[in-house]
Amino acid sequence: MDTPLTADARAYGLTGDGETDDRPALQKLVDALGDARAADGRPRTVRVPAGRYVIRDRPVLWRSGVSLIGEGRGATCFALRNPGAPTTPVPLAWFTAAQHGAGPEHHLADLTFAHFEIDGSGVSTEGYDVLAKGLGLQYVRRARFGDLYIHDTAATGFGCDFLQDTVVEGVLAERCGRQDPGGMMGGAGIGIGVGGWGPVERLSVTACTATGNGTNGIFLELQQEHWTPPRGVRVTACHAEDNRYGISDWGCDGLLVTGCVMTGNRVAGFDVSAQGTTRVGGRGGIVTACVVDRNVRDGVAVGNTPGPYAFHGNRISGNGRHGYWQHNLSGGDQEAAADIVLDANDIRDNALDGVRIDAPLREPAFQGNRVRGNGRRSAPAAHGGGPGVRYGPLSLTDEGADWAPDGHRGKRLTAGGDTAMVTGNTATVLTLAPARPGAASAWPGGTPPDGTGYRLPEAPGPRAGLTAAAPVAHPCVRGNRVRDDGHPRTQTHALWITDEGTWTGGRVSGNDFSGNASAATRFDSAPAGGRWRDNDG
Repeated sequence: MDTPLTADARAYGLTGDGETDDRPALQKLVDALGDARAADGRPRTVRVPAGRYVIRDRPVLWRSGVSLIGEGRGATCFALRNPGAPTTPVPLAWFTAAQHGAGPEHHLADLTFAHFEIDGSGVSTEGYDVLAKGLGLQYVRRARFGDLYIHDTAATGFGCDFLQDTVVEGVLAERCGRQDPGGMMGGAGIGIGVGGWGPVERLSVTACTATGNGTNGIFLELQQEHWTPPRGVRVTACHAEDNRYGISDWGCDGLLVTGCVMTGNRVAGFDVSAQGTTRVGGRGGIVTACVVDRNVRDGVAVGNTPGPYAFHGNRISGNGRHGYWQHNLSGGDQEAAADIVLDANDIRDNALDGVRIDAPLREPAFQGNRVRGNGRRSAPAAHGGGPGVRYGPLSLTDEGADWAPDGHRGKRLTAGGDTAMVTGNTATVLTLAPARPGAASAWPGGTPPDGTGYRLPEAPGPRAGLTAAAPVAHPCVRGNRVRDDGHPRTQTHALWITDEGTWTGGRVSGNDFSGNASAATRFDSAPAGGRWRDNDG
């Protein structure tokens, strides 16, 4: 076979007719170009004209130095199917440590995957399989992945690990993790394993969008517990919406997240925790200039980290529980996190506490934040049914209600034998979250008939700007504005130390704690030592 530097896929047997299995012809072409590159060291490119190319029952084993370039999203599409191999995951391209011996000394290099679509809706395995991805490559150097549309895969859409000197740019991942029930590994829009190249992995993920994916929109995950969490990973200008988690750091050191939007995610907009395969949380990260808004539960959830971690200049607003939640999951690091910094953030309009500390902190710094108007979940219990009560796929309307705006945000609505999560409300209409990411309805059992009786629970209290429900040692709380200017006020206190919390040493100075619904502070456990001065309220 002739092996030019650029090969037209149609000239080498691919049909793109949507019916013919194009996998054998593509595999033959990739092997020929890979052999030529190995012989002369010159990378090759497969150019794929517009068409729908079926990859059936087996993935394509990729070769170093071979790029795949289409004519654009919606023009060049690879349709993955496995009708003859229901136990076999079928990514478009794969090269892995377990199946192919991939590693630092046996890696892919000099690749570009760009300007095409991957449709994973035709792959279903008998049980959930993490390898049922759109792309599944490991140990890659000097690569660029750009302008890709990956959707409806059974597991992760873009599932490539150990990417050195690589850029992932302009990837749109929708409704991936289709077979993930919600608690499995993988199932993300963009999931990238880290740690295989040692303490530094030079990777940029930029201008990517992840919506409606089963687990994470975008996550970075340490793949071996004994590996060093790597530095060098950046996530910039990305959008994560309607996933279980928006963007997650499960094992990096110094992850930079800048200028991203995390909205409408089921559990948290941004997550640091031990939920990854190695149970190692991220540390040393910096999150700045992001909008973390209207997530169903928490805006930012941080735990299982030794610290430090810093959040600068973010808007953390309108979330269904806490704006910022410090907590630890079982199975991960339980030590006090050191040097957590919240600086110049706008933490407002969240359903419960603006900042909630449920895990030990050592020497945290909260400075220059505007923590205002939280505690929106203030409406009393409610119930109804009969005439005037109507249900939609994502709503409940009670014409006889007179609810406080967003007073039920984050509550669990019970209607008949089903439940749904409330994301907001007007005086008469509840807006509901989809039953799972990517779903079109809040009701797993089907929309209840009009008139069905419903119940909403009582609002919890207190609901403070800053709540310490765990040991906090030597904090610096300075120059914050923690108040509520709303009508009515729903943030009950600026600072609340609960019975479970302790507050030892440190400095609390120059804060504005005035104007909350009940009082400036509430100390169910008295602070011990430290300096408190010049705090209004």
